[in-house]
Amino acid sequence: MKTTVTYREIWYIAFPIILGSVAQNLLNVTDTAFLGRVGTIALGAGAIGGIFYFSAVMLAWGFGVGMQIIIARRRGENKMSEIGQTFQHGFYFQVPLALSLFSIMQFFAKDILKHVIDSQDVYLSTIEFIRFRSYGVFFAGINMLFRGFYVGIARTKVITYTTAIMASVNILLDYLLIFGKFGFPEMGIAGAALASVIAEFTAMMFFIFYTLFKIDGRIFHLYTRWPFDKGLYDRMIKLSLPVMFQNFLSLASWLVFFLFVEKLGEQALAVSNIIRSFYIVLMIPMWGFASATNTLVSGLIGQGRGEEVLSLVMKIVSISFLMVFILVALGLLFPGLAIRIYTNDPILMKASLPAFYIISLAALILAMAFIFFNGVSGTGKTQVSFAIEIVVIVLYLGFTYLVAEYLRLPVHLVWTAELIYAFLLGFLSYLYLRGGHWKSAKV
Repeated sequence: MKTTVTYREIWYIAFPIILGSVAQNLLNVTDTAFLGRVGTIALGAGAIGGIFYFSAVMLAWGFGVGMQIIIARRRGENKMSEIGQTFQHGFYFQVPLALSLFSIMQFFAKDILKHVIDSQDVYLSTIEFIRFRSYGVFFAGINMLFRGFYVGIARTKVITYTTAIMASVNILLDYLLIFGKFGFPEMGIAGAALASVIAEFTAMMFFIFYTLFKIDGRIFHLYTRWPFDKGLYDRMIKLSLPVMFQNFLSLASWLVFFLFVEKLGEQALAVSNIIRSFYIVLMIPMWGFASATNTLVSGLIGQGRGEEVLSLVMKIVSISFLMVFILVALGLLFPGLAIRIYTNDPILMKASLPAFYIISLAALILAMAFIFFNGVSGTGKTQVSFAIEIVVIVLYLGFTYLVAEYLRLPVHLVWTAELIYAFLLGFLSYLYLRGGHWKSAKV
């Protein structure tokens, strides 16, 4: 059945998240751009350290997405009081999770990474980065709860404001702390990590004050003292755990990818960090539309309009593809300019071009695949999306091992693994949505 959800409604939810993602990814772009001026070692270590940190944070992100799906479903069912109850119960999980992740990064990162990073210089710089960056997990976890709440109730403008503030703080502090400007200490890669932590803290404080002064908590019963509800808590965990682990595995697989690349040499690692940064820019529209997909699909099912889901997903796919196509076209028209953002080293620029073209194609496929995949999780069948992710990642890493570790082919051919990942993710997700077995999902 053709959906009655309009492009305007999709855009209303997705656009603020896209703007927020632009600001969020300025952190990645500016960190890479500044570290590219520090040196090849810092650029490579920033890549591994950053992915290591975000692999951990993806667990918090996944729980936020699970909470978002439940909140969107309650909104569709017009059960507003249960939204505040769900939001409060989110804290009962995120705070212990943050403590656990911080402890792992502080006390076990050295032992984990010393066995898998060949270059001693890259290893030492990576550990220095993680030592500072790990403090951000406390603020990131709280930010994920607020993000899940606002996307779930379809009021996403605050995400734009929050991430714009976070990006501005990060850019300023990157400049001051990496290079030691205006009397600040010259901290190098540690300065990039500390800048990001302070930026995440700033974002958390903005979320808190915005919620206090701009949201009528009575509507959602945000400030009601809800007793601990084990049934609700268990449901949240049951729904969220597959999303948490699929997000963790997705980022962890990228960490493994970079560890394979690191064995091809420091230049290959530096090139891959540049390519990763540009690839993430191409993903910005996908994240906005993916969040909209989760919210709208869950809301439709809550309203008893499950027959519109596939039509809605196809509509979002078309917008996502168009947006990414525009970014890809601009990149292909000015490839040298795009790469120069991250480095002014002519050797690195030349070495980056072949992989640049490959991920441009991969992004077009992923623009469709990511929406289908989030359509699956939006139905509440998060265990199915987790299973799809596992299958795809196993094949993705198997191919990466073959070309990087076994055949030791040039780094741009290693990046063809992204084509395989995008195609399989989209194909398997589309088949499941088409089959309709999700229609009985309860959250």
